Amino acid sequence: MEKGKAFLVGAGPGDVQLITVKGLEAIKKAEVILYDRLANPKLLDYAPSDCELIYCGKLPDRHVLRQEMINDLLVAKVLEGKIVVRLKGGDPGVFGRVGEEAAALAENGLSFEIVPGITSGIAAPLYAGIPVTHREFGESFAVVTAHDKSENGQPKLDWNGLATGIDTIAFYMGISNLPYISENLIRNGKSQETPVILIQWGTFSRQQTLEGTLSNIAAKAEEVNFTNPAITLVGDIVSLREKLNWFEKKPLFGKQIVLARTGTDESELARELMEQGADVIEFPKWKRVTVPIDQRVIKRIAEYEQILFTSPESVREFIQVLIAEGIDVRRVKADFYGCSAKSVKALKDKGFFAELEGEMPQHGKLLIVGDREIPLNYDHADRFLTSQKVIDEQFTPIFKRVLEEASVNTIVLPCSISVKTFIEEGILKETIPQQLLKTSEIICMGVKTAEAARQYGMKADMVLESPDKTTVIDRLCRKEAAYV
Repeated sequence: MEKGKAFLVGAGPGDVQLITVKGLEAIKKAEVILYDRLANPKLLDYAPSDCELIYCGKLPDRHVLRQEMINDLLVAKVLEGKIVVRLKGGDPGVFGRVGEEAAALAENGLSFEIVPGITSGIAAPLYAGIPVTHREFGESFAVVTAHDKSENGQPKLDWNGLATGIDTIAFYMGISNLPYISENLIRNGKSQETPVILIQWGTFSRQQTLEGTLSNIAAKAEEVNFTNPAITLVGDIVSLREKLNWFEKKPLFGKQIVLARTGTDESELARELMEQGADVIEFPKWKRVTVPIDQRVIKRIAEYEQILFTSPESVREFIQVLIAEGIDVRRVKADFYGCSAKSVKALKDKGFFAELEGEMPQHGKLLIVGDREIPLNYDHADRFLTSQKVIDEQFTPIFKRVLEEASVNTIVLPCSISVKTFIEEGILKETIPQQLLKTSEIICMGVKTAEAARQYGMKADMVLESPDKTTVIDRLCRKEAAYV
């Protein structure tokens, strides 16, 4: 069997857009991905639908897989002839143990590449408004581990060199050792009034910061139960934060949104929400499989008076079927409608006039085009499956882990179909905690969506009259928006 190849990839600090081009290309061609807890799981959306995903995450109090097991698994998968991506948070060469993994591959004569990433010790301060170097505040910068392999986990460092020779110091994962760090820096000459900032979940919308000095930061962190993952930045350069704090001023900073999905294509709404500073958890993760074409519908295609498309993908697939079957589109006499603004846009992009589902008359011969998720209240309609959309169950445990660490405060339901999926696949199967329905603002994009939500016992906090991404963004940014 031909040997495979490994790519040891830095996933960046958290913001999904901070992955390198080369790292993203590796993910897109991967057959196996071994990923860590701190690698943003949204990056896995770019992997092929048949890619094997293996969680290697570590928590402070337990290991899912120990490093030796990860090394062995990495070697085994490459020996199977697979393209294997080892996806690690930040930069794999900065406290990422990439040297051990690369050595295991080299010792077995296996091919590998190391793809650098943006390390959190630089990125997290920048997202908190603090460059790690500045001509007026510091010309030297050090990255330091705040833990080592000793029994007490307290690193044996050149404290005198750090205290007297380095202007700015970034300690990785150092919250539990804050008293030890502060004490040693002060003892070796650092002023007890030296500014310190703790940055938790840097570059995510759930980024939290805590400022203090070497003399009081440990007590402050204990008082508010500040935890890892976090960067501890020490130095006078921290004072720049007040002037340069940019990320936390984004209009949707702090918004942690669950966006109910019905399609397999990349979500423009999710992308725009993230651009405005929000964290977005898209649920569920779908993949498509082909189905046989229903020739009975094809033969009667000219008889339908309305055709309702359930997703943008269904528009593309319907046109492909017509072409494959040699059917002139002019034979289709029906008016076109979409279950969402995205579906309507997909139709208009193909040159067809279309309206939203809510504008569709309740009489006439109706064909619903899409997958098995048929909208409520359309029992009389014919159905044409262009493909079968199924939930990618590999992502179920990923969603659960993400939701455990997030503090979701907003739920966005784009269409009536998304409501059904959100409840039946998320809430009822306990992938999504039911408590979120009580603690989150529920936004329904359109009256039909709100009606579907009510049928499942959900009360919308906001019903948008214009169910499009611009209205959602405006509403969440607290601008004027049309709603009822």
